[in-house]
Amino acid sequence: MSSVPGLATDPPDPASEPAAPACVMSFNASDPSGAGGLGGDVATIAAMGAHALPVVTSVLMRDTAEVFDHHPLDAEVVAEQARSVLEDVTLAGWKVGFLGSAESVGAVAEVLSDYPELPLVSYLPPLSWLDEDQQLPYLDAFRELILPATEVLVGSHQTLTDFLLPDWDAERPASPRELAVAAGEHGTRYVLVTGVMLASKGAEQFIDNVLASPQGALTGEKFERFDASFVGAGDTLAAALASLLASGSELQAAVGEALAFLDQSLDAGFRPGMGNIVPDRFFWASPPPEEGDDDGGNDEPAAADDSGPKSASRRVH
Repeated sequence: MSSVPGLATDPPDPASEPAAPACVMSFNASDPSGAGGLGGDVATIAAMGAHALPVVTSVLMRDTAEVFDHHPLDAEVVAEQARSVLEDVTLAGWKVGFLGSAESVGAVAEVLSDYPELPLVSYLPPLSWLDEDQQLPYLDAFRELILPATEVLVGSHQTLTDFLLPDWDAERPASPRELAVAAGEHGTRYVLVTGVMLASKGAEQFIDNVLASPQGALTGEKFERFDASFVGAGDTLAAALASLLASGSELQAAVGEALAFLDQSLDAGFRPGMGNIVPDRFFWASPPPEEGDDDGGNDEPAAADDSGPKSASRRVH
């Protein structure tokens, strides 16, 4: 058989190929708004220079303002998605978002248990929209099965307080360290708490975002409060952090970079519909505005707290 000029007949030599980026598997719901869920995770992971391996856990019925309903996938289907690609691709890290059901929490935890050496960033979104008969078993399973494998648990101050310290009745809010102690009792090493209110005089216009361990606060960034609403901030922060840890960044440096990325994504955020602001994860790819041009109305600031449409914020530059 004669060879065709220019047509490769031998398989490529893997040693001659460029190195693959860090691969991050994300377990999350399909969000048709593109603000959060798997769509947001894929965009964030790609923007951070890593490669996303998205596993669908549930299908949300939502827009940019609210969640109307959801349809969890069968737990075996969730696990099979993950195991199919894990037999082929070398993984560097995990990101867990909304897993759909208590049964899927168990299936995902079983997959995670086969790779205990890889860093896991878990994001706990507000679940007030979920029926109580689904919410309570889900949170119990998440607490028992996901927290022991988690390197960093990400969530708003209110969401993590309700989850980790449901009986908290002190007049003052729980500190990030106290939340880290409660998470640590279940095996989680660190918490990244967003939307922490500052109590010092003159600090009412700021909120804090704090990485803490059971020994105390480690690092963080203050954000200035502004009137704006947003969706997808928590997923963005957690996916950015998971990508950085998978790529080999040290934890505190990764948290600082992830918060800076979130800040800029929200600063460049846009409102595609009648609901909340969506983060622009590819803010860095947009051409700078011409001098004298406006910015299309995308200057509304927002913050790292997905608790809903209320006072939002941005990092202080």
